[in-house]
Amino acid sequence: MSSFSLQNLFKFALFSVVFISMATLAIASFQFRVGGEGGWTKPTGNEPETYNEWASRNRFHVGDSLYFRYSNDSVLVVNHTSYTNCSVSNPILKFKDGDTVFEFDRYGFFYFISGERGHCKAGQKLIIRVMVHPAMSSPQPAQSPMEDGGSNDDGDGWDSIWGPPPHNSTVKQAVASYFMTALGGMLVIMYLLM
Repeated sequence: MSSFSLQNLFKFALFSVVFISMATLAIASFQFRVGGEGGWTKPTGNEPETYNEWASRNRFHVGDSLYFRYSNDSVLVVNHTSYTNCSVSNPILKFKDGDTVFEFDRYGFFYFISGERGHCKAGQKLIIRVMVHPAMSSPQPAQSPMEDGGSNDDGDGWDSIWGPPPHNSTVKQAVASYFMTALGGMLVIMYLLM
């Protein structure tokens, strides 16, 4: 085999690694549907779980997103104090299109409440803890719930500022990580044998 062919093979392998790495990030991201089929609605008391119980069963990472489907309502992104007090007066972001996708661009805590009167007090509110995505480089941390005077348990079912240990939302991230490690190892071996 000529050196020209080996160089082309190496370039192809390098291109493949870069392409697969980008595809891995896309695969590792997951969109969560808030409220399931019922969507983002004011709780009636007959729901099998609260929004925060649902959130505690999932693991959220930078790059994941939440899908809110609603009508005659809104989604407000707020700080911990506004979340605790169900204050709609000073949201960080407000969505009212009925079909909202919110992507997590950093790790830390995110607080969501309904903008409709009485809905938040009825339980239409959500805390999301976003974990550091291993493939991302130094995202900015979110404000801790304790930084603005919050307590360890404000009645939302989470015993501490860290919340319960989350369950995996998908195994795609781990599988992709193992695959990329194996592929990288093969490329190193190929390079050493050239």
